[in-house]
Amino acid sequence: MKLTKNRKNVLGKIEANKAYSIQEAAKLVAEITTTKFDASVDIDVRLGVDPRKANQMVRGVVTLPHGTGKDVRVLVLCTPDKENEAKEAGADYVGLDEYIDKIKGGWTDIDVIITMPTVMAKIGALGRVLGPRGLMPNPKSGTVTMEIGTAVKEVKSGKIDFKVDKYGIVHTSIGKVSFSPDKLVENAQEFVNVINKLKPTSAKGTYIKSIYLSSTMSPGIPLDTKTFV
Repeated sequence: MKLTKNRKNVLGKIEANKAYSIQEAAKLVAEITTTKFDASVDIDVRLGVDPRKANQMVRGVVTLPHGTGKDVRVLVLCTPDKENEAKEAGADYVGLDEYIDKIKGGWTDIDVIITMPTVMAKIGALGRVLGPRGLMPNPKSGTVTMEIGTAVKEVKSGKIDFKVDKYGIVHTSIGKVSFSPDKLVENAQEFVNVINKLKPTSAKGTYIKSIYLSSTMSPGIPLDTKTFV
């Protein structure tokens, strides 16, 4: 595949065999982004775990200090007595049976679903639709709770949940290219700090093997993992 002139210029800005500090990478990511829209900035952390083993599964939640820059669409599935609380907190969609029927029909135009323990029995039937899309509410991620208003506000302000994939990689967005480098650095550090705290006791050897920073359609920038210690 022939490289375009633009792509060559971008690749030329990344030094071969260099591991960048997060501070350097946060500045460089804007320079190697050529999209006309405000691209997302992603971080990929490769872990020394075996996700096939239940005791080495890494999953958690993190509230990024500066949010992700995305407008997160939140659906709250709740009983009528909680609807006003959800709406006042900023939920985009609020209801129960009518939205369950919409989801059964294939509607998934949302980013997060928050619900109550008392209605999880109804939502369980939606597992085949919501599971593969990562939308199934989970008590561990704070999306199954009686504190509906608090949960909505946290998600809207930058709370995200993450899970290691079958290749041992944790991937998430930590902001936008338009963010200042300082904001990207603080978001990245908070994310990696949370992953460090979740290290399984059964994981042997190097826990964080590599970290890459990139934007939508840009090449990845290898980071020096020591800059996060």
